[in-house]
Amino acid sequence: MEAQVQETTPVVVIGAGPVGLAAAAHLRAYGLPHIVLESGEQAGAAVRAWGHVRTFTPWRWIVDDEAEKLLSPTGWGRPDGDVPPTGAEIADRYLAPLAAALGTVRTRCRAVAVTRDGLDKTRTIGREARAFVVRVEHADGSVEDLAARAVIDASGTWGRRNPLGASGLPAVGEAEAAAAGTVVAALPDVLGADRARFAGKRTLVVGMGHSAAGTLRDLARLAREVPGTQAIWAIRSHTARRLYGGAGADQLADRGRLGSDLQHLVEAGEVELVAGFRTTRLELQERDGERTVTVTGTVGSARESIAGVHTVVAATGFRPDLEMLSELRLDLDPGLESPRLLAPLIDPQFHSCGTVPPHGHAELAHPGEPGFYVVGAKSYGRAPTFLIATGNEQARSVVAAIAGDAAAADEVQLVLPETGVCSTSGADAGSSTVAADPAACCGASGPATVQGAGSTKGPAAGPGPGLAQGFATGQGGGLLAGLTVLGDTGTSCASDGGGCG
Repeated sequence: MEAQVQETTPVVVIGAGPVGLAAAAHLRAYGLPHIVLESGEQAGAAVRAWGHVRTFTPWRWIVDDEAEKLLSPTGWGRPDGDVPPTGAEIADRYLAPLAAALGTVRTRCRAVAVTRDGLDKTRTIGREARAFVVRVEHADGSVEDLAARAVIDASGTWGRRNPLGASGLPAVGEAEAAAAGTVVAALPDVLGADRARFAGKRTLVVGMGHSAAGTLRDLARLAREVPGTQAIWAIRSHTARRLYGGAGADQLADRGRLGSDLQHLVEAGEVELVAGFRTTRLELQERDGERTVTVTGTVGSARESIAGVHTVVAATGFRPDLEMLSELRLDLDPGLESPRLLAPLIDPQFHSCGTVPPHGHAELAHPGEPGFYVVGAKSYGRAPTFLIATGNEQARSVVAAIAGDAAAADEVQLVLPETGVCSTSGADAGSSTVAADPAACCGASGPATVQGAGSTKGPAAGPGPGLAQGFATGQGGGLLAGLTVLGDTGTSCASDGGGCG
């Protein structure tokens, strides 16, 4: 007999990262039964994977308010000061105690599919009354189907990098090079655990986000310590000025400094920049027992090869796993692969992380699947502009909607840090931008409000005069055509890959 939704049927949260656990804290506050599924050995497994990286974001923009209320009786206090934590510090000092306080996190449980009980995606009649089914694979290989009254997918995008190929597909030979260990994902621990891989070697970093910038800065430092260490930086854009900006005008000082540091390294010749490079092929080479890879691409109409590379760091950004959701009726933007109503608000051709207007359950909903939401970095699809504070607010609004608290669900507010890097004129599409690292990103000068298709405030008008052009294309408005943005959001930036910081 098919499962109907009962009061005791839990909400299933997929992912025990910062946003997933924030959602669980809000579910607990509403007294809703819930289960949190984490594929890793412990909460925050993805955050621990880049634990050596110091974020740009101070604790006050990381810790969720309801999570802090839950932790306070245990003697926990939010760390003071403006020194941003590392990934390991976020996991150890925040996520681990929060998971323990919740007591609802199941580790080594990977969600592999979500559907409706007894119905595939072709069936409509009675769909809303059926429970969701979340299929889970346990570490011992066993499989379990969990009934859920609602599902919050906070599984993120870590581990699903974008390919090196310039057309959205892996470059020819990329899979073989990755299998041989010559291609690695973003944020290797250059000065720590991975030092031997890079010391005295030739490394190519591909991508123009803060993840790439941080790796290049570490490689330059390593080169001063170990002769023969070389750092090459390949970007698709014809100029790197988008990543250089910010500096002292950025409210997140470490983020602003990273871009200017990288500019100095390029100008000093410590990092070799290959601009306008579009990767097409990787070819493995072996000589005298040493394996390298030659990376070939185009610069304009010319063919160019970067030979003798020991490691390629693919700092090319991430994309969501939608295969696990293939039996759900998702309402996605065809380009960004984010919820359709959210896409205009996060379009990287128009927005930085900090200029994304506040949004919540209405923009994250899938009308064909009431009760299913994607939150956190995965909700942004392929857009690189996610910030943890944004995810916390998403979680709060979504949980309120699930709990039936319409007033709280609709009241969405968000204040993000100023970046100081995005142009307001749109006159020079190559003049500035931001990109990112895994935990956060760009900033705005204050709260913003949006009236759009996902809002309860009514339909939107077209963009007014003076709105900035998107730095990825120079095209005015991007996906924001059809929306009116109210507040100080007339700024824009985009990333060639990477997340936010």
